[in-house]
Amino acid sequence: MQGKIIKGIAGFYYVDVAESGIYECKAKGIFRKEKKKPLVGDNVEIEVLDEKEKIGNLIQILPRKNELIRPAAANVDQALVIFAVRQPDPNYQLLDRFLIAMEQQEIPSIICFNKKDLAEQKELDQMYQIYSSCGYQVLLTSAEQEKGISRIRKILEGKTTVVAGPSGVGKSSLTNLLQEEVSMETGEISKKLKRGRHTTRHAQLLTVGEHTYLMDTPGFSSLFVEGMEKEELRFHYPEFAEYEGKCRFQGCVHVHEPECAVKQAVEKGKIHRQRYENYVSFYEELKEQEKRRY
Repeated sequence: MQGKIIKGIAGFYYVDVAESGIYECKAKGIFRKEKKKPLVGDNVEIEVLDEKEKIGNLIQILPRKNELIRPAAANVDQALVIFAVRQPDPNYQLLDRFLIAMEQQEIPSIICFNKKDLAEQKELDQMYQIYSSCGYQVLLTSAEQEKGISRIRKILEGKTTVVAGPSGVGKSSLTNLLQEEVSMETGEISKKLKRGRHTTRHAQLLTVGEHTYLMDTPGFSSLFVEGMEKEELRFHYPEFAEYEGKCRFQGCVHVHEPECAVKQAVEKGKIHRQRYENYVSFYEELKEQEKRRY
């Protein structure tokens, strides 16, 4: 029987099997021997030990499409990065860190600015323009007024989406709205997951439709760009791509070099200055990290 791990905690894995429900499984010792740890999002094969109690053994992990290190998860299709328009004001540096982290792992990002009811249209237009001009899909929503929810639902359909963003931006409100249409099965999942010994909050998948999962990621609120050479950073800014190779110097990192096509694009307003300034700041941060390493 095949299913998807929606939560793993204290050696127990909760596997969602389409049309059968959630099975509480223990992993076979072979995984330990092979040093292979099952992850939330893994597609797995299980053997059922007790159909009535929905208890089984996890016997095989199917090949992974990708693997996230933080949060530890597998087979993620996309990221939904949620920030508020106001209360709290968006921290664009943090937003850009999220985007770089996802670019690093080749996971497409959708940016969602929530609480749009708190801002003027002019301000919303500017936020939209900064990131849509980089090639990102940008959504403006209001969980409070339930605006933009159907659009999010359409984008999530049939995919496993990791949800990221700082606290206070309305992540829970949006997630709850997206879960509203899910049948009683969610209640069954909740009951099974809320047994006494499973109270710690770990990354878990929330079912929001058929083959449609949201990955709730506690503690996924601040990121450092790490495990990256400073020279690599420019490749994680999609808006720089068209200027690659057009600078005077080969291998130009678009910071101090003269006759740099990216810096010229910033001056002409083709690349947003705020994005570029964050880029320079991250570049210097990576440079410092490098110095400390050697």
